[in-house]
Formats: sequence, structure tokens, C-alpha cells
Amino acid sequence: MKSALILRLLAVAVSTTAVLAEDAKTRLEKSPRHLEWVTVKHDNREVRCFIAYPEVKEKATAVVVIHEIFGMTDWVRGVTDQLAEAGYIAIAPDLLSGAGPNGGGTESLGSGDGVRKAIFGLPSAQVTADLDAVADFVGKLPAANGKVAATGFCWGGGQVFKYATHNPHLAAVFPFYGTGPESVDDLKTIQSPVYGFYAGNDARVTATVPKTIEAMKQAGKVYQPVTYEGAGHGFMRAGEAADASPDNRKARDQAWDRMKSYLNKL
Repeated sequence: MKSALILRLLAVAVSTTAVLAEDAKTRLEKSPRHLEWVTVKHDNREVRCFIAYPEVKEKATAVVVIHEIFGMTDWVRGVTDQLAEAGYIAIAPDLLSGAGPNGGGTESLGSGDGVRKAIFGLPSAQVTADLDAVADFVGKLPAANGKVAATGFCWGGGQVFKYATHNPHLAAVFPFYGTGPESVDDLKTIQSPVYGFYAGNDARVTATVPKTIEAMKQAGKVYQPVTYEGAGHGFMRAGEAADASPDNRKARDQAWDRMKSYLNKL
């Protein structure tokens, strides 16, 4: 009976993800903003990126978006478009570029298990170098004002916190339900404020926040986490669904407003 229940839950999760992906794809197709794929090159690598431009008169702040453990999805592309709608240049690198068959990226890896396995196999130094190249690229675009912030979700939430310890030029960092570096020494190099977003029903990640608060305090860094009670891990994605729980939808809406309020102050 337990196995049957697990299978039913997995079927619901897969179905929900498919619906969300279709909704995101439809919104992208209807977006009035300029959206395009670009290739960012560094060393011997080519990183395929999706970029969205805002419809604004002045030069805009840029935001690097680090994808979830699911890799480059329509939902991630949708996040860039929503940031562009709010007035920012947003770029999402497929950090799995070159990791698939024949040098492909996320789209070539097939199942979710294939993508997750490839994600966990990414060399840390390569991820950092990719993000350096993408941040440098987007910050120097003619339409950019030179300020670059970064955000990430799930796996990307942990990666963006880690990246903040490497890149002192980031204007702000927004990790969503990702764990932070554990060592105080690792945090001492952070120069940007870190604004965290966490779910009340996500003990695996949220239980680590008090330790991160203490470590950031010891390092003398700005860290302002908010936990959305009743919401689950991945509420930014789940909160977009037509049948989203009230708590996930509320968390998503409040988190978007919070992030945009900080971006507006940069």
C-alpha cells in the first residue's frame, strides 16, 4: 500500500510539473519583451544562456538567475521574463552546457534523473568560472547600468550564496531555499547584502538558517532571511500553479515583492 501511495504522489508531482512547464512556455510565447538565447564564451567553454530585456528608457540593473536542480527549464526562462517585466535585464545560464550527449545541455539529458546526476557532477570551479563569465557579460551590455545582482533557486539557491563568497562586485544576492556556506571564514569575503527566502515546511533547508545567521553575524555581513510559514520547498514554482496552496501562492507573491523592492533600491 505504501508503494502504491508513493507512486501516486510521484505521478501527481510529474503531472503538476508538466502543467507548470506548459504554463511557463505559454507565457513566454506571449511575452512582449525581447527574449533570446546567447552564448557566453570563456576559456574552452561555451555557456548557453537565456536573456530577457526590459522595456525601459534608462539603462537597467542586471540579474543573473541560477537554475534549480532541474537545470534550464521553461520555468527558469519565465523567471527571467518576469524580472524583465519588473524592469531588469535578466540572464539565466544553462550550467549544464556541454554536459549532455554531443556537447548538449539540459535539453539533451532527458529525464529528471539524468539532469540531477549531471548537476551533482559539475565541477565547482567550472560553475564559478561560468558565473564569472556570465556576470561580466551581462554587466557590460550597452543596455546595462553596470550593477549586477544574482539569485538562485533550490540547488541554485545554495550556489548563489556560495558565489557571493567569490564575487565581491555583486550588488545584492537573493538565495531561495538553498543552504549557505557553513564556515565563517568562507563568508568573510562576501561584500554584498544577502537576502534569503525560505519555506516554513522545508526543514532540510530552513533548519540550517539559524547557523547561517550566526555565521554571517560573526563575519560581520548583512544577511536578512525571511521564512514563509506554511509554504513548501520550491514555493516560487509551486505558487504559480492554478491549484497552488494558499500558503505557497502567498509566499511566492510576497517573495517577488520583497526581491523587487530590494532591486529597486540598488
